[in-house]
Amino acid sequence: MPILRRVLSWALVALMCLAFQASAQDNGPDYAAWERLASEVEADLELGQASDLRLENLRSQVAIWRDNFLEASEANAARIETLQSQLDALGPVPEEGQEEASEITQRRQELTDQLAFLSAPVKQADEAYRRANGVIGEIDDIIRARQADALLELGPSPLNPAHWGQAWEDLRTSLSKSWAELERRWASELLRNKAKTQLPAIILLAALGFVLLTRGRGWARSLARGADKFSRNRRAVWRFLISLGQILLPMAGIYALTQAVLVSGLAGPRWSLFLESLPVWAAVLLGIHWLAEWAFNDDDSIAVMPFAPEERVKARWFSDVLAALYVARGLLEVLTQHDRFSAETLSVVEYPLLLVSGLYLFRLGRVRNDAAMVGSKAAKEGDAGLFRLRFARLLGRAAMVLGVVGPVLAAIGYLRVGSATVYPAIATLAVIGAILVLQSFINDLYALITRQPEDQNENEGLLPVLAGFILTIASLPFLALIWGAREADLTELWTRFREGFQIGETRFSPSDFLVVVVVFVLGYMLTRLLQGALRSSVLPRTKIDQGGQTAIVSGVGYIGIFVAAIVAITMGGLDLSSLAIVAGALSVGIGFGLQNIVSNFVSGIILLIERPISEGDWIEVNGVHGTVRDISVRSTRIETFDRYDMIVPNADLVSGTVSNYTRGNVLGRIIVPVGVAYGTDTRRVEKILMNIARHHDMVLMNPAPYVVFRGFGADSLDFEVRMVLRDVNKGLSVRTEINHQIAERFTEEGIEIPFAQRDVWLRNPEALTGQAKKDEGAPE
Repeated sequence: MPILRRVLSWALVALMCLAFQASAQDNGPDYAAWERLASEVEADLELGQASDLRLENLRSQVAIWRDNFLEASEANAARIETLQSQLDALGPVPEEGQEEASEITQRRQELTDQLAFLSAPVKQADEAYRRANGVIGEIDDIIRARQADALLELGPSPLNPAHWGQAWEDLRTSLSKSWAELERRWASELLRNKAKTQLPAIILLAALGFVLLTRGRGWARSLARGADKFSRNRRAVWRFLISLGQILLPMAGIYALTQAVLVSGLAGPRWSLFLESLPVWAAVLLGIHWLAEWAFNDDDSIAVMPFAPEERVKARWFSDVLAALYVARGLLEVLTQHDRFSAETLSVVEYPLLLVSGLYLFRLGRVRNDAAMVGSKAAKEGDAGLFRLRFARLLGRAAMVLGVVGPVLAAIGYLRVGSATVYPAIATLAVIGAILVLQSFINDLYALITRQPEDQNENEGLLPVLAGFILTIASLPFLALIWGAREADLTELWTRFREGFQIGETRFSPSDFLVVVVVFVLGYMLTRLLQGALRSSVLPRTKIDQGGQTAIVSGVGYIGIFVAAIVAITMGGLDLSSLAIVAGALSVGIGFGLQNIVSNFVSGIILLIERPISEGDWIEVNGVHGTVRDISVRSTRIETFDRYDMIVPNADLVSGTVSNYTRGNVLGRIIVPVGVAYGTDTRRVEKILMNIARHHDMVLMNPAPYVVFRGFGADSLDFEVRMVLRDVNKGLSVRTEINHQIAERFTEEGIEIPFAQRDVWLRNPEALTGQAKKDEGAPE
């Protein structure tokens, strides 16, 4: 197929470029040869008559030269940098009238000469690189302009009956020539004798091909059924791998049959081209059928797109028909490749296939799917696991539109636009189906490796999303080729990616980014290992409290990450001195918009160093009590006694007032107030309260509890029981228990706990009685 051939040719060009670069001479580019090639290319561009094929060939040669120039422009970079640093160490050139030591002047001149000598090839390579880059840009612009003009060219309409007769005659003539070629070669005695000498190989290949073609799919199905005895995860993986035999075995059979015919030598140029394309067509037919079987399988555990059962049957049928039409178009291209058909004939011959392909593409898009559309309100409110079905519905609507637009444009006369709309849409659906099937296989493989429970949903983890993302990224080059991108466009993107970008005098390539990432990851891992060793092995053996240990571990983490970032950036080739401008701009931004963040960050460092509060402390902030659960560089998380988290900025803890009830220890005092009725023996009450406090197991005897007779209240004699607890965190439960015991003992001793009472005196009650009588006599 054209698209597959383009993919293969793209890979071949990439391999040729790598081979050329690997065999390049170490003495640098041959600028004389480059000048001849550049002059030739520029002359062709100036004339504007070179064919697309010649331009593509010239472009590939210039691209190889460009890569060599880029490599040459980076030569001696370390030595040049060293010389420049040596010159900087000597200081600036003295101004007129100022003297300098002759040794320094001589040394500066030597270094300047060496720098000029090493910089000359770099500048020459950079100039040649820019010239090659400009030539490639001109070639790409010309080819793209030609492609756009050809695509939008209005041709003859296939619906014009005046073209039908000639088209039929041209097609019949092409078929007759193909048949005549086969008869002519079969009638040649020389070719028949040559075929007889290859008869054993022909028979062996034909027999092998026939057996694989007729029995291969059955063998694969039998092996797949044998995997049903395994567990679900293992069964899914083995069933997928075995099912590939339904593609590979018949393809091998078709390849063996085509080789048997080609070995015989009886196939002429027309039939040889047909036989060489036959395995590719078989791969398309078998591959799309296999994808449809997996995507729309009747078994819900296999199906990637779990449509309704009757809709799955339709989807499989439409997929097979579209695959057959796609192959038929390739067959028509091969059939007409040796004959220069007129535009009218091509329009009439290709349009029926395009029309039927658009029809079945439209019908495939109409396959009923009850999932909500992607982006709609129902989709946002629905289950996230139905994203595949929603995405399939979106693709279905796009397929319906393209299935109508393509044939309509072709009927008007824009045959190339119609073909570039329908057939790429078919190939795109196949690629998306392959992505979904492979993603499902990766999920099953991951579930098998990690021994995931069989009742767990495979889409619950992060792996399905990452696998789909990686597969989608990997498919982008193929989708670009499908929709008309040139191989040169992809190689240009790859070249730009390898070149990287330039900041000032430094060029950063992907390898530099890779070095930065690897070094930073290693530094981060070493930092975490050091933190783990300190937390589990070193610090527990010291006398540092838990808060101090946490502060040390956190500080080591911040310092380690900072050092890892600095080392990674330095090894990546970024001059840290160039960050001064960025740091200056950042300081301005901090001064205006980030002052609160920086304030909290600095406060967090202060909290970790001074440790006025530690994890596990009971503190009071802004009238709220709670336990410190986590101290970070920006904020502190406090869990209140109502079991909700309160996030407090560190600046509030440093600049505000904080009450820490358990700083250093958990000892704490509670006060239990109590009142008794007037006339009660106060000495007796004091003795009872002291006895209750002393017998509680949470109350310390040193300092001992104390009972305070506070005074004479409006309704009672007021006392307070003051007790120091060994764990103030249990103060609420101790207070409750003490109150229970006080109530019980006072009841036993007959001591009354008074409550407020008020007497209400009414003045002139007879006036209120008279008013009530008036109200009774008033009419309603």
